Amino acid sequence: MASPKVRSAGSSSPAASAAALIDARIRELGDWRGETLAQVRALIKDAAPDVTEEWKWDVPVWSHQGILCTGETYKKAVKLTFAKGASLPDPSGLFNSSLDGRVRRAIDIHEGECPDGAALKALVLAAVRLNRPGAA
Repeated sequence: MASPKVRSAGSSSPAASAAALIDARIRELGDWRGETLAQVRALIKDAAPDVTEEWKWDVPVWSHQGILCTGETYKKAVKLTFAKGASLPDPSGLFNSSLDGRVRRAIDIHEGECPDGAALKALVLAAVRLNRPGAA
C-alpha cells in the first residue's frame, strides 16, 4: 500500500508528521481495518501516554526507549508486531502470529474481532518496561 498523502502542512516535528501519517492511513483504509487500527492506537496511547508515534517502513510504529510495536494493515488482518514479543509475558494469549520467532511476536486481528483492551494495555506496559535501560 502506498504511503498516505498528508494534505495539511501541520507541524514540522517528526512526531507530528508521524501522527498525521497515521491519521491519514486510518482515513485511507476507510473500513474495519482503519477502525481497528484507530482502536489499537488509542489503547497503546492510553497504556503508555508518553509513547512516541513514528512512521517507518510505511507503517505506524510506537516506541518508548526503543520500538514497542508496529501496526501493519493487510487485506484480511491488522497485525501488531511487538519487537521484543518473545520476551514478553502473554498470560491472556493475545499473540497468535509469528510464534516461532526468537524475538518478535504478533497479534493478527481479523474483521469482527476486538482485542481485549486490558490485556493489550498490559502487553504494551510490559514492552515499555522491557525497553527500559538495564531491563534486558
